[in-house]
Amino acid sequence: MDVTTLQVVITLLCAVLVGFSKTGVPTLGIFVAAIMASVFPTRESVGILTPILITGDIMAILYYRKAVIWKHLFVLLPWVMAGIVIGFFVLGHIGNRPLSIMIGTLVLLLIVLHVFRDRIEQAARFSLDRSRFFNGSLGILAGFTTMIGNAAGSIMSIYLLTKQMDKTNFVGTTAFFFFIVNVVKVPFTAYLGLITPETLLFNMWMIPAVAVGAFAGFKVLPLIPQQMFQRIILILAALGGVNLIVF
Repeated sequence: MDVTTLQVVITLLCAVLVGFSKTGVPTLGIFVAAIMASVFPTRESVGILTPILITGDIMAILYYRKAVIWKHLFVLLPWVMAGIVIGFFVLGHIGNRPLSIMIGTLVLLLIVLHVFRDRIEQAARFSLDRSRFFNGSLGILAGFTTMIGNAAGSIMSIYLLTKQMDKTNFVGTTAFFFFIVNVVKVPFTAYLGLITPETLLFNMWMIPAVAVGAFAGFKVLPLIPQQMFQRIILILAALGGVNLIVF
């Protein structure tokens, strides 16, 4: 695997951000996916980033093992698996640029949906939180986007924000969700030739950087007020979506 000095430096930075996103601010992950897709081809960036994400997932679930709300995951996971399968077939038949635009557009649409959620619910006279169609659609989109671009963080965040949980349970539940999903993705990604012995060796050099970011996340999360936490989640998700579309 031939990588440039710039790619190594950017990947190290992204590894730190992955650790921080897994233990501090989850939607930072969409920004990381966008950065990686800007220095590597979008499809190849999926294979390079997935093992780094799993490393961060492991660190997060060990720390937040008592902060997960399983009922919210059990509702979503069957739909997510369906989305992963759909993403697997799409990934083999779509170019890098259309892929980036597709993911970015989905993210921005979901952010708009969340911001205007109250008005939509009043107009439609039903609760999105209790809608099986809404939850199922988010699950499929989460599985689809995580398979095609490691960009499901924003979608998962929209889902969990509707559950009105505190920031610790939010991060803990997110950590367990993505650990399960990212592990499930590995065989699909490897089959497509995006995870290889060479990329795994490259990933091993990133483990200390992930650990540094994770430690920072553990320390920073308790300092962020709940309302500010939710705003940061949405702002970073929007920036990541715009970046995918524009660049």
